[in-house]
Amino acid sequence: MNVLPQNYNRFFYPPGGILIWMIIFIEILSFGFALFAFSYYNSLEKALFSSSRSLLFTDLATLNTIILLVSGYFMAVAVKHFKSNNLIKTRLNMRLAMLGGGLFIAFKFFEYYSKMESGITLSTNMFYTFYYLLTGFHLIHVFVGLVILGVIDRNFSSNRTPTSLEDFESAAAFWHMCDLIWLFLFPVLYLF
Repeated sequence: MNVLPQNYNRFFYPPGGILIWMIIFIEILSFGFALFAFSYYNSLEKALFSSSRSLLFTDLATLNTIILLVSGYFMAVAVKHFKSNNLIKTRLNMRLAMLGGGLFIAFKFFEYYSKMESGITLSTNMFYTFYYLLTGFHLIHVFVGLVILGVIDRNFSSNRTPTSLEDFESAAAFWHMCDLIWLFLFPVLYLF
């Protein structure tokens, strides 16, 4: 069984269809504007932002970056197996991607909990306002990505309508968008 649509053109066909790419563009633009605002306020209050940044868990954020990238790798492998109609390997790799997303969320909640326990909240200062809003909005995206992958996994395990290539690629593109956004957030919030 071939899962590729008849009009599939490897050069011109955007994986997942044009709608997901419009969503990705809007999301990246939104995060871009927020990071621009963060950079602006950082230039106004360099000492405050530097001292606030020094209290973040850079090692944990680095581990979370690696976890999210490895998760993205497994999702890319899942797409490859889906295209060759190997649903067992598709599900295995997709579930490994989901495991990575779950670990990312768990570590991020640990980081939030630790900060809040030490009295650092959204209203502590402008740095932490940006920190919580940007990472929280990203965390929502990771959670939504997990829900999307979970629905696809449930469709695989039941007699529901099979997932189309376009839907599967859309889910993968959304998942990779989470990786990409984190790759912008991580250095700006944790390193610079």
